[in-house]
Amino acid sequence: MVTTEDLPDSALLFAALGDETRLRLVSRLCDDGPMSITHLTTGSQVTRQAVTKHLRVMEQARLVQSTRHGREIIWRLDQERLGEARRYLDQISHQWDAALGRLKALVEKAETT
Repeated sequence: MVTTEDLPDSALLFAALGDETRLRLVSRLCDDGPMSITHLTTGSQVTRQAVTKHLRVMEQARLVQSTRHGREIIWRLDQERLGEARRYLDQISHQWDAALGRLKALVEKAETT
C-alpha cells in the first residue's frame, strides 16, 4: 500500500513515465531487455544525447539502472520499480471504485426517500 510518505517518490516515478520518449524507452527495455544507447537509438529519430538525458531522468526515479561493460553502458529496466507503479495505480483504482460505490448507494438512498 502506498502511503502519503511515499507520494514524493511516486510522483518522481510517474513524472519519469509521463513523457512519450521515456515510455518508448521503457517499452523497448521491456521487450528487448538490457541494451546500450546505440541499440536504444537504432531506428529512432531521437539522438543519443537526448536518449541519455531521458535515461538519466529515469535513473533518478530508479526506473532504470546502468552498468558499464567495457566502453559501453548497458541500461536495464527495474521491474520491481515498474511493479510499484502498477500497485499504486491499482490502489487508486480500488479507491475510485469504492468512492463510486458510496456515491451510488447515496443516490439510491436519496431516490427511495
